[in-house]
Amino acid sequence: MTSAATAAAHDPAERMLRFHQPEKVLRHLGPAPDEAALGALFGLDPAGYRTRLDLFEARNRAAAAALAAEPGATARRSGLPFRPGEHVVAVGESTTADRLSWFEILRHLLPDGVRCTNLAVTGSTTTQALANLPTLAFQRPDWVLCMLGANDVQRLDGVPLISAAETRRTLRALRDLTVRRTGARWVWLTPTGVDPGRVAEYVHFRRAGLGWAGADLDAVAELLLAEPEVTIDTRAAAHGHWEEDGVHLTQAGQQHVAAAVLDALATQPGPP
Repeated sequence: MTSAATAAAHDPAERMLRFHQPEKVLRHLGPAPDEAALGALFGLDPAGYRTRLDLFEARNRAAAAALAAEPGATARRSGLPFRPGEHVVAVGESTTADRLSWFEILRHLLPDGVRCTNLAVTGSTTTQALANLPTLAFQRPDWVLCMLGANDVQRLDGVPLISAAETRRTLRALRDLTVRRTGARWVWLTPTGVDPGRVAEYVHFRRAGLGWAGADLDAVAELLLAEPEVTIDTRAAAHGHWEEDGVHLTQAGQQHVAAAVLDALATQPGPP
């Protein structure tokens, strides 16, 4: 990690800004707020807000450059199915909404002319994602990369937030309705898993009565792996790369997930 990145990691505003993009959930209010308004939500002036966003972007570019320098990277990138002029949209929760996420790294490795939009919202369940279907369809995606389900299985005092049957129903409905409306090609990504020990020790989760069980997340992964579309299993790539809360990934973890996505998609045919 660079000295600038290390300093950012200890910045009180860094974590909130890293995982939250208020403009994504305020679309119904009209045009997106400007940087002065958004920065104020995090206690930052416009210059401080822009500086932090630029630092995130620099870290993503550095992670992408590291992946591009790996042996075989050129062949993997040339084998990706995305074509100039296509629109790739990500749907998910905090693992994807993260400003240092696998998707933000991936966008720097795609061919010129491929447009990327990250619609992921921190804390999103499959039900909330389904409710946002009009926003997704409005983007007219050619590809949708979907990582959802981790928040469905969070437990509140031991009780799962959403049943397994409802998760299955909403994921399939989100896919079916999106494909019907847009003709997009769909790709699943499994939840990345958790570190149960860190989750149990994290003070904010304890106070709120929140928890995650690895077996619950594995059940979501197995559901997705049984679907007919391409499913990228991210669990091995992310394993051991958690932040102190045991749920969110370090940037190294995100880079490993981006590499897994590259490996999986480089073998997929593009449109005829």
